[in-house]
Amino acid sequence: MTLILKQVFAFFKLLNSDRGGRSIAAGIALGFVMGMSPALSLQALLMLVILFLFRVQVGAATLSAFFFAFAAFLLDPVFDVVGRAVLSAPALTGVFTTLYNLPLVPMTRFNDSVVMGAGVVGIALLPAVYLVSLKLVAKYREKVVDRFEQTKVFKAFTMTSFFKWYVKYDQLFG
Repeated sequence: MTLILKQVFAFFKLLNSDRGGRSIAAGIALGFVMGMSPALSLQALLMLVILFLFRVQVGAATLSAFFFAFAAFLLDPVFDVVGRAVLSAPALTGVFTTLYNLPLVPMTRFNDSVVMGAGVVGIALLPAVYLVSLKLVAKYREKVVDRFEQTKVFKAFTMTSFFKWYVKYDQLFG
């Protein structure tokens, strides 16, 4: 529970700061692909490796993967249709046969129509999710943060013991 709270606090702290807009958007986009792929699979492991190799905000990726996993569950029928179309394409039959006979590739479960559809949709929408996230982060910083900090609700919230605990927690562990 503490790890999740720490990631949420780190995400909002970075979201409200003036730096890291691209790394947040990249984290959200990678989290999107992670959320679309099966939880314990080679695809998710590959996304984790990419997450740690590049300058990507880990908190944004973790949170977006968590939320996009719920969306992926709801989109399973769409993924099934897309996956069946890709897997039944006659031009790709030889490629899939060769891939299935390779040592580690069958562990990706690419021959499952839902997994294939989720992978195709996730990779196809990755650039769009990145660009939309980049714009949303900029709009959030431009419109929401300044206005929200001027409200009486926020000023009252800064006087609560929870906010004081958060500031203390951030000083000790942030």
